[in-house]
This record gives sequence, C-alpha cells and structure tokens, in this order.
Amino acid sequence: MVPQAEPFTLGVEEELQIINPVTRELDSRAERILADLTPSLGDEVRSELHLSMVETVTPVCRSLSELRAEVTRLRRQVMRAAERHDCRIASAGTHPFSSWRAQEITPKPRYEEIARKYQYLARESVMFGCHVHVCINDRDMAIQVLNRARIWLAPLLALSANSPYWQGIDTGYASHRYGMWLYWPTAGPPNLFRSRAEFDELVRAMVATDSVQDGSNLYWDLRLPTRYPTIEFRIMDACMTVDEVVMVAGLARALVLTCYEQALREAPFPAARTELLRSAHWRAARFGLDGDLIEVGAERSVRAGAMIEHLLDFVRPALEAFGDWYEVAAIARETVRRGNGAARQRTAFQQSGSLAPVVDLMIQETASGVAVL
Repeated sequence: MVPQAEPFTLGVEEELQIINPVTRELDSRAERILADLTPSLGDEVRSELHLSMVETVTPVCRSLSELRAEVTRLRRQVMRAAERHDCRIASAGTHPFSSWRAQEITPKPRYEEIARKYQYLARESVMFGCHVHVCINDRDMAIQVLNRARIWLAPLLALSANSPYWQGIDTGYASHRYGMWLYWPTAGPPNLFRSRAEFDELVRAMVATDSVQDGSNLYWDLRLPTRYPTIEFRIMDACMTVDEVVMVAGLARALVLTCYEQALREAPFPAARTELLRSAHWRAARFGLDGDLIEVGAERSVRAGAMIEHLLDFVRPALEAFGDWYEVAAIARETVRRGNGAARQRTAFQQSGSLAPVVDLMIQETASGVAVL
C-alpha cells in the first residue's frame, strides 16, 4: 500500500533540441516555436539558456500511464510547431557535432545574467537533461529521502546516458553531458544532511555570500526545489524515447517511496561520503551500461546489468504498490539488452561512418510512438 500521508505525484521536464533537417545542426528558433505554442500550452513550454532548446513541463501526474500520455502530448505539440518552422525535434544529452560557439543565448534578463556571470561556462553548456519531480509535502521527510536516495543515482545515469558525441568527436563517455555539468559550481551529488535545519542553513549561507540567488540555483543531481514541494532527480541525460522517460520517472518515484518508508521506520542506511558518490557518478557517465558501476551502499564494483537488477530489487515493492513493476522492469531490462541512448548513437555511427545519421536516429526515436501527423 502507498502511504496516504503523501501523494507521490510526479512530473517531468524535458530539454529538447531544435534541429535543422537539412544540415542536422542545432537551430536557434526557440522564440518562434514558443510563440506558436505558448497561447495553447502556457507554462508547459519554456525557453532555456540557448535558443536551440525548448523545455517541456508536464502537469502533475498521478500515474505512469498519465505521465506517458502527457510526455507524448507535449512532444507531439512541440514537433508540430517545429515542423511549421522547418525544424525537427530531437532528445539527447548533447548534439553530436554542432559548435557551441554558434549557439545564441536566449535574450532574456535571467539568461543574460547567467551568461554574464559564468561567461565561457554558460556559453559552452549546450546540453540537455531530463528532470523528474516527485511530490513530498513534508520537507523534513524530504531531507531523509534525499539522504537515502542519493546512493542510487548512478544507475539512473547509466540507464539514461545519451551523449557520447561532442563537437564532432566521440568523447569516450556514455554521458559527456554529465561531465560538462560538473563544471558548474553547485553541480554534483548532494551532501548528507542531519536535518532540514542544516539544509536551510546551507542555503542561507550560499545566498548570504552571493554564491546563489536562492535555493533553485543549487544544481545537485538530486535536490529539494524551493518553488515546489518535490524532490527533483536531475542526473539523467535527455532520453530519446518516451519509454525511457517513463522508465526513469517510474524508478525515481519508486525510489522515493522506498526511501520514505525506510525513513518512517528509521531504518539505518549507508552514510556514503560525497567523494564516493562523485566516483560512482563519474563511472556511470564514463561507461554507461558497458562496464562496471559502483554499488555505493555495498562499497563494491559490479557489472552494470547486475547493478540495474539490484536497483530493481530494491524498489520492487514500491513499483508493485504503484502498479508499475512489469512496465518499468521490462523497459529497464530492454535498455540493458538493447543499449542505452549512447550505445545506440554509436551503433548508428559505426554503421554509417557519419554523424548525420546519428542525428537522424535521435529525431526518429524522439518521435517514436508520438504520431506527429
């Protein structure tokens, strides 16, 4: 049974690439696309730092089937608008070859201030993520969930890793996006917090020193947003398929429920050092599903496929409580068998010897099952 004290509703934000279908380069047409969409979709579509990106934001969803429908609907709407402006939409953590130097900063005060403050770092950060929010109204409990869930983030990155190429080269990483993200001063795994008061004190100190404007500028891989009563998973690359979005969202929500129930029982948990988490996340970014991952709680290296099974075992009761077990487990196991987005991109390149077909694959898989026409 799912505890009645919390709704455990969820939502997803997707950062999507705007593609020129002729050159396969990124195309800075976000303002035109958003002008078409905003009257009907409102806050469900947003601008982002660069004009070659649009972000979609699902409504609050109570089930994975509802989430699937909303992700599909928003992708369809954005794709239709993009096609009206002779563009296509793709979902991946990076673009394989478009130069970051050619990407325009969105002309809004917020983004212009980010570019002014962070300079090269902001201009180069042409990367795309998938963020999952799970509602927890009790913020003291949210801290306890964060403390427990932080050790399970690496397999979420390994499953979603979808950015092997950057500036025309194979980086050797499954998720180059994650490595670039770590350059930001407040990025990376969260620390362990003894209480909500300790968390609030950190935010206060960061604001007081002008390190961040507010808590929303803490870009941890798992964080507590200041604007919403949620816990937000930010470690994942943008996923090519709707199935993969549903998978990571289902795993994230099940992880939250599992950790919530552990916290209610005051069950012990591994108080892993942040340095070990950094190593685990780097390993997942480097190898994805094609090497060993670090099982943080057990302090050992295990094959990626085994690590995914350990995660599934850990959250299975929660997945079953939500009615999500068969769907999420099947997609996760199929991702291990078929390869994550990074592996599929590399296969497309190996078959063609060119990066243009990689972009074509990204466009095709992003539209798979969406029925744009």
